[in-house]
Amino acid sequence: MDLETVTMGLVGNAGESRSLAFEALNHAKKGDFKKAEDLLDESKKYFLLAHEVQSELIFKEADGNKIELGLLMVHAQDHLMTSILARELIKELIEIYKLKNN
Repeated sequence: MDLETVTMGLVGNAGESRSLAFEALNHAKKGDFKKAEDLLDESKKYFLLAHEVQSELIFKEADGNKIELGLLMVHAQDHLMTSILARELIKELIEIYKLKNN
């Protein structure tokens, strides 16, 4: 598989993970914590797919297969990192909403 296809997969999975996390937050705001947790679980699956691609690229480079660092790869890494940050913050916000509702 070519690098452009791999990086677009990284962007797509990271973006889906982030979108699902924000959808989970919207459900938590409404008090639907079951749906929020289900969406966070689904978000994690997409995150793991993206992270697996990133890890594979890192391992390839560590084995001496230089990875071209173009704008697309930078964009993909940006999507993954913002997805990770969003998921972590949203999980904390959901916990705050749970405490508020008890």
